[in-house]
Amino acid sequence: MEERSVRQITDSKVLAALAHPLRRRLMDALKVDGPSTASMLAERTGQAVANVSHHLRVLGAGELIEEAPELARDRRERWWRLTSTQVRWATSDFGDDPASAAIASAAESLNLDHHVNLVRAWYAADEEERAAWRGAPFATSDWLRLTPDELAQLERQVLAIVQQWSDREVPDDGQRRDPVFFFAFGVPGRP
Repeated sequence: MEERSVRQITDSKVLAALAHPLRRRLMDALKVDGPSTASMLAERTGQAVANVSHHLRVLGAGELIEEAPELARDRRERWWRLTSTQVRWATSDFGDDPASAAIASAAESLNLDHHVNLVRAWYAADEEERAAWRGAPFATSDWLRLTPDELAQLERQVLAIVQQWSDREVPDDGQRRDPVFFFAFGVPGRP
């Protein structure tokens, strides 16, 4: 079982590197599929190898990924892996500098777009692909009356459940287990 590590991002340059849509996809692919080469990632994302290589170097410069030389078969082959299993940031960490605050705001918006686009892709999938999962995907929403402390408590409880599923030993029972994207937001709002 892989130990969960969380990288708290407080550098706006690293956040800007992460927020780029292709870089985010590359990090997702590394999380789901494990260490990979630029060629493997290019095939998965439909991008040119040179483009993927450039974005991998940017992610590497931000220490979001690192080379995995022990996986290479020769000196020309470059493998990459995540440095942390999760990344987090809080927009409040970037409020002291207007430029950093703008980057954090843009990153937050791009992150939400990324999450919503993954869900939209599922709903746009063909019927054959969706048939295997009939009844399993779910969505939920509700209006709760909470204090900021209670919302923080709800976050801790949800994260604990997600971590339990993420960290579990995957059973070796012959069943196919595909990647499932899960996300939840709890934000103050008005109907």
